[in-house]
Amino acid sequence: MGVAVLGVASPADAQTAAPRRPAAVVSYRPPVEAPVVDAFRPPAHIGAPGNRGLEYATRPGTAVRSAAPGVVLFAGRVGSGRHVTVAHPDGVRTSYSFLRTVAVAAGERVESGDILGTAGALLHFGARIGEAYVDPAVLLGATVRARLVPAAPPGVPPAVGGSTRSQHRGRDGGARRAAAHR
Repeated sequence: MGVAVLGVASPADAQTAAPRRPAAVVSYRPPVEAPVVDAFRPPAHIGAPGNRGLEYATRPGTAVRSAAPGVVLFAGRVGSGRHVTVAHPDGVRTSYSFLRTVAVAAGERVESGDILGTAGALLHFGARIGEAYVDPAVLLGATVRARLVPAAPPGVPPAVGGSTRSQHRGRDGGARRAAAHR
């Protein structure tokens, strides 16, 4: 639960305070045309398992495009992977991870649709506001649909004969399964 802290300003403060600028309105587009194979799943706490973005099953070499206009904050390697982070005028930072190549440099201005690099077999697309990860699908205009599943009676295993999502995804996050469906 968040906590709001409100300050009390004197009338003199109101006269000298700079006017607040309205937040910029930014339209976002998907960074690639490919199926999402793993949706946003926020972790229960820092360090807990989850997916802090969207995983796209991409063909290696697919152009990865900026989801919105902004400034490249980072472009390069982290460990063995290549990543790009873009800051947008509305305060959102988007990240494009596990790239095959990087085509931009830190400090470069990009427009929506500009090529940032090329994808490998999977592209991770993340979004943050401040230090909080947010569901990039919401930025893209996706609506959240709930699927109600009946609860199993006590003592009865759920989905008898079925399998769990993690059993379907396997250790590679579903990359092999996604590649087989292309």
